[in-house]
Formats: sequence, C-alpha cells, structure tokens
Amino acid sequence: MKIAIIGGGISGLATAFYILQEKPEASITLFEKSDSLGGKMKTKEVGGFFFEEGSNGFLSNKPDTLELVKLSGCDDVLLRSDDNARIRYIYKDALHRLPESPKAFLFSPLLTFRGKLRVACEFFVKPKTDESDETLQSFGYRRVGREMTDAFLDAMVAGIFASKPDAISVNAAFPAVVRLERKYGGLFKGMIAKKKKEAGPGGVLMSFEKGVSTFIERLAKSMNIQIKKNLHVKKIEKNGEKYILHVNNEKKEFDTVILSTPAYESANMLREIDSELAKQLDDIEYSPISVVGLGYDTFSHDLNGFGLLSTTSAKKDILGVLWDSSIFKDRAPSGKKSLRVMIGGQRNPELALKSEEELIKIAKEGIKETMGVTDAPTVAYVKRYERGIPNYRVGHNAKMQVLFDKLSEHKGLYLSSNAYFGVGLNDCVGNAKKVALELIKEIA
Repeated sequence: MKIAIIGGGISGLATAFYILQEKPEASITLFEKSDSLGGKMKTKEVGGFFFEEGSNGFLSNKPDTLELVKLSGCDDVLLRSDDNARIRYIYKDALHRLPESPKAFLFSPLLTFRGKLRVACEFFVKPKTDESDETLQSFGYRRVGREMTDAFLDAMVAGIFASKPDAISVNAAFPAVVRLERKYGGLFKGMIAKKKKEAGPGGVLMSFEKGVSTFIERLAKSMNIQIKKNLHVKKIEKNGEKYILHVNNEKKEFDTVILSTPAYESANMLREIDSELAKQLDDIEYSPISVVGLGYDTFSHDLNGFGLLSTTSAKKDILGVLWDSSIFKDRAPSGKKSLRVMIGGQRNPELALKSEEELIKIAKEGIKETMGVTDAPTVAYVKRYERGIPNYRVGHNAKMQVLFDKLSEHKGLYLSSNAYFGVGLNDCVGNAKKVALELIKEIA
C-alpha cells in the first residue's frame, strides 16, 4: 500500500512515525511545499539567538509528546524549562504577578474584594444541566464571575489561541474544564477531587536544545520514509479507489492520503473530489498573528519568569511577551537576553500583518509600556501569519462531527492537523497517533 502524507509539520511527521510503529514495511511518501520541515513548529537562528516561529514546547503532564520523543530516540535533546518559567505575569492596569496559591490570590490586586468573593462562590454555583456549547466568556461569567473572566481567562486565551473569551468555544478549546463541571459539579470541586486522585506536581514546560527544529529534524531522520520538499500538491483527484496527486507538473498515484495541512489548504486540494467537504474545511477560522523576536546584549530587567500576557481592558497593541532566554537558557548567547512579542490575534487582527518595521516598533513600544524597558535590541526577527492559529468558534465540535462524517465517505482519506481537535503540540501528536491507528485498523 502506497501512503501519501501532505504536510511536513509535526502532525504529518508524527502520523508517519506511528504508522511505521505498527507497519514498519509501509511505503510512505511525505510532501512538503517549502524547503524545510516543521510547519509552524520551526526555529530561526539570528546572530546566535534562537527564535521560535510558533510554539516553544509542550507540557509534560500529558504523555503524547514525551512518548514520541522517547520512541524516536530523541531523549538526549529534550530540554526542561527553568524553574523561573512557573512565574507568570498579567498586565491589566499594571504588571501583576499571577497568583500561585490561595494566599497569593487573596492579596492579588488583579481582582477587587468583590471579584474574589465571586470566585469563592463558584463552589456553590449550580452546574449547567445541558450539553449545549457556549463561549469561554459565557462559561467564565457563569462559574467564576466577570472580573476573573476579564482578567485571567481573557489573558489565558490570548496566550494559547490568540483569541478572546467571547470568540471561542469553551467546549472545543478547553474540553477538560467543561468535563470538570460535568463530572464534579464545578471547577473547584473538580480540582479538589483530581488532586486527591493524582499525586505529584502538574506539567513542566519542555522543549529541545536550540529549539523545536532540533526535534523535527531528528524525528524525520528516525523514519524510513521518502521526504519530498519544495513540492506543492495543487489538487487531488480520484480514479476508482486510487488518489491522484497533482504535484507540480506531475501526477502521482496513492492508495491512501493523509492531509496534514491547514484546513484551508486541504479544502483547495479536495475541492474537485468533494465540494461540500471543501466548504466545511474552508469554514474553519484562523486568527492572524505575528511573532517578533528581539535579542539584547544588555537588558535592564531581570526577566525572572515566563513572561506576561495582557488583557483586553489594558488596551495594548501586544498580546504578550515571552521571556525566552529565561525560560530556556540556550535561546540567547551567554550573558544576553531574548524576548518574543505576540501581536494581532482576534483582539487586534489589523495589526498582525503590518510591515516588519511597524511590527518591531509596536513590539518595542509594548515592552516599554508593560515592562518599563527602553533598551535597544541588537537583533530582530519577524514572522507573520495571515492565518496562524485555528480559532474554534461556538459550534466547532458539532461542525467537526459533520465534517468527519462526510470524510468517512472517502475511504483512504484522512485529516491530521491542529484545525480540528486541539492546537497544542500534545494535541497534534495525540491526534496523529489516533489517525495512524485508525488507518492501520482499516487496512488490516
């Protein structure tokens, strides 16, 4: 059986790896339209600084990525974040440390006394009785109140999805939170119950020496597959039970095709096979976002922590600042510092695609306004995404049910990317494994 995987990001590579775990004899060809693998999981070195173009790692409290790292023999490049990475800040009216204990929460100026009292009352709020979808904002207002939602949840969703509480489905984006309410009757009740059952600390942020690209390259080399770079699959046709890929000016035939590309690219390739399926893929929204990496020879801030996220109420042009060289020490040369500034998202979509010069200016101004630092960077790097992170609107899960029911009409065709069931690295790897096992089951 000839298998084609389109897209050389982590989803495509992980899907190939898990197919080979079960079927080492499988004939797999992976097509990547650019000259490098990784998709948005890519590291750029500039003047000795290592800037991530997307995610800088994964949490160890889920087994998926750790399992892949170990099975692929990449343990030796695994990198644990500095303990300072547990210290995080929110910029609201000023820079406030995110409370890490009940006592710290009690004395935090992020919420008024009334807001804190409302959070404490969550223990007595009745759970939702139906399974209808709702926004993160609706969920937050209902369970922990307006103040907590507009500060903590607003900053959190900006950091993960570059979105806003009123623009994203809690059911699709944060299913674990919804499960706590359904299973235990509330968030606090659920967290207390889980803490009793689960010994040990929560997850630790992990990455790889000199960035995530190190792992991508090692993972690709660990597999016996054909990797074709700089080849663009323009469209896919069917010939009986075979799939015909139009690659540059050639046609290539495969028994099975796995699309590990963004939903809108998958839609373009599948339009002639199934226009309805293509339309459903087109309907998946993406948030525009830009990442500005800045490297400093000297920096007048101790950068003791993970970084900061801003709230909508702060009315700043930046979503947040990641203190990269404090999270992973090898991201900057010895004695130097590096930051990454996030701009755009659902909050300020018009800013995301400004020129590199304008984005660097916005980033520097954002650092000045939130951190009080005016030091000039010696190195700058900008990465812009017109469609960066999938944004799961209310109704996303129901739409995915319809989409995958439609997909099942096409035997041998699979979807494996972050557009459907989670955007994080652990989500991508876990979903890739599911797709691989589903494929193996169908061809057995």
